[in-house]
Amino acid sequence: MAGPRHTNLQADVAVIGGGVIGLGIAYEARRLGRSVALIDPAPASGASYAAAGMLAPVSELHYQEEDLLELMLESSRLWPSFTAGLPQGSEATGYRTTPTLAVGADAADRRALADLRSVQLAAGLGVEPLALREARDREPLLSPQISCAFDIPADHQVDPRKLAECLLAGLALHAPGSTTWVPGAENGFAVTSQARGLLWEAGRVSGVELESGAPVAATETVVANGLGAASLAGLPEGLTLPLRPVYGDILRLRVPEHLRPLITSTVRGMVRGVPVYIVPREDGTVVIGATQREDGLSASSNAVSAGGVYQLLRDAQVLVPAVAELELLEATARARPGTPDNAPLLGRVAATNGDINGLVIATGFFRHGVLLTPVAARIVGELIGGSTDPRWAPFRPGRFAGDAAILDDLIPVHAPNKESA
Repeated sequence: MAGPRHTNLQADVAVIGGGVIGLGIAYEARRLGRSVALIDPAPASGASYAAAGMLAPVSELHYQEEDLLELMLESSRLWPSFTAGLPQGSEATGYRTTPTLAVGADAADRRALADLRSVQLAAGLGVEPLALREARDREPLLSPQISCAFDIPADHQVDPRKLAECLLAGLALHAPGSTTWVPGAENGFAVTSQARGLLWEAGRVSGVELESGAPVAATETVVANGLGAASLAGLPEGLTLPLRPVYGDILRLRVPEHLRPLITSTVRGMVRGVPVYIVPREDGTVVIGATQREDGLSASSNAVSAGGVYQLLRDAQVLVPAVAELELLEATARARPGTPDNAPLLGRVAATNGDINGLVIATGFFRHGVLLTPVAARIVGELIGGSTDPRWAPFRPGRFAGDAAILDDLIPVHAPNKESA
């Protein structure tokens, strides 16, 4: 369905971007009683569509990312209540609390995982070594040739596609005439159009101009459209959103009946120094991922790398040889929005006279978008409610511009035509 072309829409909150981050933020705003216009021509079709859905604050720990670790752990803590609060409940999202099993293929992989465990333990995270016999008791189809195994009970999973469906269904659960209904929007919330840029009025962001020229007036506007955020017209002068596309190839395969279950918990492996993971789904499929490349191959078409597919299948079979007997259903590639420090751009934008009113940025979540959805929703909900948590100051979106380079008069760059408002 095409988005509105000539109708002036008005909502308490306009959310640009319908990936899991944008959907989570929109749902939280609705939970807080706000009317929401979700602006996206094809919600949940970008990076969220390809994501495996690992909720892995422990496994995803990288050196010198302590601030990000705190954010990931907080979001992990929120996941049970976040999914339980959806009308369909946790089960409908594919949320599973089975632990993750980390395994290495050879001696060098064993040393690398042991070194990483030292860092994880120093950060207070729980990672326990398993005897190889115990690991294969838990997952009988693991290769007998693996060199090591570690139990990570705090790393869980969700199905991002099911999660997106639940969030969209939850957003549609209201009726015309209710205080949350946006007249002119599909199901009272969906605006299936592209956002061209931000609208301004009296020094504050006052909404969104659509590609058609139609305005969406809003008290608060949340920019959550991933890589597209940097190209929006009307961004504040001096704000730098240094986003880069990092592509990942990911495979979905069906497990034949005689091999089910292939595995019962997520297996994250290291094979000759290269990471690979296998994530089981309740419908008898598995997800294998994910390469990480910045080669430009997929820049215009989301093209899948032949070498990436080969690498994933090769390495997954080293850990679980029966992968060779699965049916390949789908090979997908999408771009994740990376930042220079691999941390999100999350919060309000600072000006010399205080934060810019009416604007919140929520992008740059890179490989952590699904994991960080609950905490991003919580943080943005608090911001539009007038409160802030100083713990998340390191993720302010202006940190790469000195966070004070915004002009006093808040003139936007290439602002859309304000008369359209």
